[in-house]
Amino acid sequence: MESTNDISAQQFYHGTKADLKQGDLISPGFNSNFGKRKKALYVYLTATLDAATWGAELALGEVQGRIYIVEPTGPIENDPNLTDKKFPGNPTKSYRTKSPLRVTGEIKDWQGHPPELLQTMKDNVARARELGIEAIED
Repeated sequence: MESTNDISAQQFYHGTKADLKQGDLISPGFNSNFGKRKKALYVYLTATLDAATWGAELALGEVQGRIYIVEPTGPIENDPNLTDKKFPGNPTKSYRTKSPLRVTGEIKDWQGHPPELLQTMKDNVARARELGIEAIED
């Protein structure tokens, strides 16, 4: 897996339904939002608001999604769930790390996807769950 070295010039986001505050750490080890919901070995981040929006909208729970500005505390690498196998390269600028992410702010005025597009994506996630498709965690 290719590691990303120059992260200093990018702003990163994390979409979730967790209620966090500035300075909080988002760490691996919590139950995943996908598949069999086993403990996640990684935390995920992105350099695009669109990908963070998907994370906030698809996270489990009935509360409103949130998008946080985060900074990695350790090395990050391309997310294999969204790179090469699904999309050549990394057009979604999606990454993962085994190190915590530090919350440095929150995007409050983000726009969600249209309801029909969101429902299609939720249906796809449910279909993958039924088929036993798991996130790549190796």
